[in-house]
Amino acid sequence: MYQINTGIEVLGNGLIAAAIAQILKFIGFFITHQKINFKTFITTGGMPSSHSAGVIGLATTVGLILGFNSVEFAITLGYSLVVMYDAAGVRRSAGKIAASLNRVMEEFYSHRPSAAGEKLKELLGHTPFEVFVGAILGAAVALFIHTIILQ
Repeated sequence: MYQINTGIEVLGNGLIAAAIAQILKFIGFFITHQKINFKTFITTGGMPSSHSAGVIGLATTVGLILGFNSVEFAITLGYSLVVMYDAAGVRRSAGKIAASLNRVMEEFYSHRPSAAGEKLKELLGHTPFEVFVGAILGAAVALFIHTIILQ
């Protein structure tokens, strides 16, 4: 049973927000490419950021339950900011490096492509806009569930 004003609600809202973001990625991929790709449910990167949606959903729920001036909200918000910075900064940079390495390997092994090995995953991080939209989604989901569904 979904319990109001407990850790179950906090964790549940964060997970629901992240799941909705992944579903939106799946739908967006289908609309853009006119084909179904179930891998979008488990891949990183893309619009909106499920990492941002999840952690902001978590932080928003903590704020709604314990107050936005509580120590617990400050901790979850700080954690959320680190996760979102990582998604838009470090992991995005790693994706750009992977794309460059893939091009170099492709050119270097152009005479024998099979020797290049498996390509590196390039879509690792998010643009700042994808992170922002994920954060808005997470806050909206938490607010909706806490104030409308559970009250």
